[in-house]
Amino acid sequence: MNDRQRFIATMHYQPRDRSPICNFGFWPETIDAWHGQGLPDWVRMEPGDGISSASTDTFFGIDPWGDYGGKDCPRINCGLCPAFEERVLEDRGDQEVVQQSDGVRVLRGKYAGSIPMHLGHLLVDRASWREHYLPRLTNYDHPARYPNWTEARAIWNDPDCPFPRVVSGGSLYGWLWNWMGVDNLSYLVYDDPALFEEMVTTMADLSVETHRRALAQGARWDVCGIWEDMCYNGGPLLSPAHFRRYLVPQYRRMTEQLRRGGCDVIWVDSDGKIDELIALWLEGGANGMFSLEVGTWRADPVAIRQRYGKDLLLMGGFDKRILARSRREIEAEIRRLTPLVEEGGYIGFCDHLVPPDVPLENFIFYLQTVRAIWGKGVNPKPMGEPSGTAKGMR
Repeated sequence: MNDRQRFIATMHYQPRDRSPICNFGFWPETIDAWHGQGLPDWVRMEPGDGISSASTDTFFGIDPWGDYGGKDCPRINCGLCPAFEERVLEDRGDQEVVQQSDGVRVLRGKYAGSIPMHLGHLLVDRASWREHYLPRLTNYDHPARYPNWTEARAIWNDPDCPFPRVVSGGSLYGWLWNWMGVDNLSYLVYDDPALFEEMVTTMADLSVETHRRALAQGARWDVCGIWEDMCYNGGPLLSPAHFRRYLVPQYRRMTEQLRRGGCDVIWVDSDGKIDELIALWLEGGANGMFSLEVGTWRADPVAIRQRYGKDLLLMGGFDKRILARSRREIEAEIRRLTPLVEEGGYIGFCDHLVPPDVPLENFIFYLQTVRAIWGKGVNPKPMGEPSGTAKGMR
């Protein structure tokens, strides 16, 4: 089987030669630290790579899972178009004040590190929404929203396409809190619910319309990924009541069109404690949770499967913190999740980016064990060999 066939079979509980061997990604500092532990210098994270790179995937023998229509998938832009100009406003030594491409002013470290601190927002009220954001979200004809149709159709119509064909579904809430700030958006739900409804409806309109145009051009997708980082360690940032009122109807519009177009795997990417929202996402037609962050609230993919059954597809759910512990603990968690992997509808990998406190030798042990137990040693991609201080760990 190729990667796409294996992914589709897994997500539909069908027979497959093995489980996909995937990974969420890495903090850039992790790759930098591993260079001192034997990782070859050619394995790098460059600006623009995102959460992984071609070199990391190649070295570690990672199977593709789509990356929101990235890599080789034809892209559909459901976001701000054009983006705002990103520019440095102030240099503070190890840090800098930057206006990001989403219009948010942040303080960020020059050496990646942690999530940038929000200092100010261009989106603050109805007037700024109408002036700066609405025009960038309603210009459905903008050519930057779509791929070259001829090239895209060649991929969409290829029965032997080697990778899962993933499209971005955009975002209803997650991008809005980024653009406006959590506090401001939380107040808006109560102070101006009509504007909040207009905003989430606009986000859904953009997703529906860009997808409609792509489907009319022959688009064929295996998966749609929707980005909604809308939970923290205590639960959702939006109440379930508001979620059901404002978001569920918009999700339904999006997911019903996707299914009519043949895309029946629709995952939501949300960090944090998602327990109170899972049933509502299912109600809205989204049937997959990604990347199932374990966190201090101890989310467990086994328990979630027991509660929701096979209607809910799962990805992630391996506690990244275990990778910094002993090999015995790493293997124990792999074996604990094995029955779920074998059942299907679940692709196990780290619940978020691999942090820099994880030793390279531990991550390689994790991958080797996963390849042997989850992958059964069947048709694995080649793995690179560490050198220098880490040589001989295998």
